Order: sequence, then C-alpha cells, then structure tokens
Amino acid sequence: MLDRILLTNDDGIDAPGLEILERIARELAREVWVVAPEHDQSGVSHAVSLHHPVRISQRGERRWAVTGTPGDCAVMAISHLMQATPPQLLLSGVNRGANLGIETVFSGTVGGAMTGMMLGVPAIALSQAWTDRAHVRWDTSATLGPQVVRRLLEIGWSAATCLSVNFPDLPSDRVGPLTLARQGAGTVQGMDVEERTDPRGLTYYWVGFRRGERDQGPESDIEALNAGRITVTPLRYDRTDEEAYSVMTQLLPR
Repeated sequence: MLDRILLTNDDGIDAPGLEILERIARELAREVWVVAPEHDQSGVSHAVSLHHPVRISQRGERRWAVTGTPGDCAVMAISHLMQATPPQLLLSGVNRGANLGIETVFSGTVGGAMTGMMLGVPAIALSQAWTDRAHVRWDTSATLGPQVVRRLLEIGWSAATCLSVNFPDLPSDRVGPLTLARQGAGTVQGMDVEERTDPRGLTYYWVGFRRGERDQGPESDIEALNAGRITVTPLRYDRTDEEAYSVMTQLLPR
C-alpha cells in the first residue's frame, strides 16, 4: 500500500474517467490527491503555462481544480501543493479513448504523466478504448486497473520513462493479459481544417485528425489492443532518431 498517489487527467476534473481513476487509486494508496484541469484540455500534449497566470480552487479534501493544462496540474501538485509530502506515484486518466501510436505525442493524458516523470515521480497514463462514445466501458478499467498498476509497480521501470496503458473496448472478463507493446505508427494520416459560420455570421474553424489504415510495425500497441489485450508502452522524452543520426553523422560534425 502506497502512502499517497497523485491523480490528474486531460478530460477535466468532472470527467467520468477521473472518477474511475479515483476508485483505482483508493485500492492502492492511503491518500489520494486530485489535481486536475478545471476544463477539458485534450490534445494539449506536454504544454505548461509560461505566459499567463495559473489559478487553483479547492474542490474538497486533497482535491484541486487548475485553470491550466495537465502539465500545469503536475507542476502545481508536485512543486507546490504536495511539496512537503510528495506523491510516490502519479496516475493520469482514465482517458476517454485510447492513446496509441503518434497520438501519444498530442495526448494531454500522456503529457501530464510525462511532466510528473520529469519532476521525479513515477508515472502511468491510463486510457480506455471505446467504439461508442456514449457507452464507454469504464467498468473494464475500474475492475482491472488496480491489478495492472500493482503488477507494473512490482516490475518497476526507469526514472526516465513513463508508462502508457490502454484498456480494450471489451467486458473485463473477456480482456486478454497485460502485454508489452511498442508505439505503432497509429492511424493519423494528416490534419483537416473545417470552416464554419457561427450564428452571428463570423467564421470559425474546427481542426481534426484525418485517419486511415497504416502498417503498424512489429509488436505494435494498436494490434495488441485490437486483439483484446491490455497494452503497456514505455515512453520517454528522448526522440532522437538513431537511424537518421547514424546517417547524418557521416556528413556533419559532432
């Protein structure tokens, strides 16, 4: 049993996935701290607020809402609210929707976890896949989440790494084992901009992903999740492309 766990997310402090994460955390720690965005911050990646103030409001015992990103939440918790008694683990999620492939780069759920890792706290991002947004299988992550986190804590991982866990869109009794997977190519094939007109006749835009089938490569997170398994992918900040580095080192000084 841990002494204290810090929770954050990118869907906002009132999101159903955060309620599920609290249920998971209460089985793992004596104290559960929640420091989460006041509003939905999906897609903000690792952003932190450097050019405008961040405000916090207390929503209950050890529960705070932040007018900022998941990264801001991790910073406010670890470097301010919990500075005297730091968390032993940060859990981010449970995200409404899987975080797979290249989308982990954009994910605020992953960004919050990686910011915690950068500040010295072991961190796991958790996401629940869905095919019907109105009927997300929260019971799957709620039921299996505690044992998954316990297993990962038993194994351990590098201080320079955070873990991304995805639960498949299946009932918990049909879910396969926890499976180590690589970040696949994902399904993003580009970005689209849709122009619309508001009721006052002013133009505004929606930005979104354009998706399609891609070759995912060996041991990919997407293929493992589609096979009904819980996936765990170790992620890090170092994005150096070793193949390109090897080629360019013949042409450029080091």
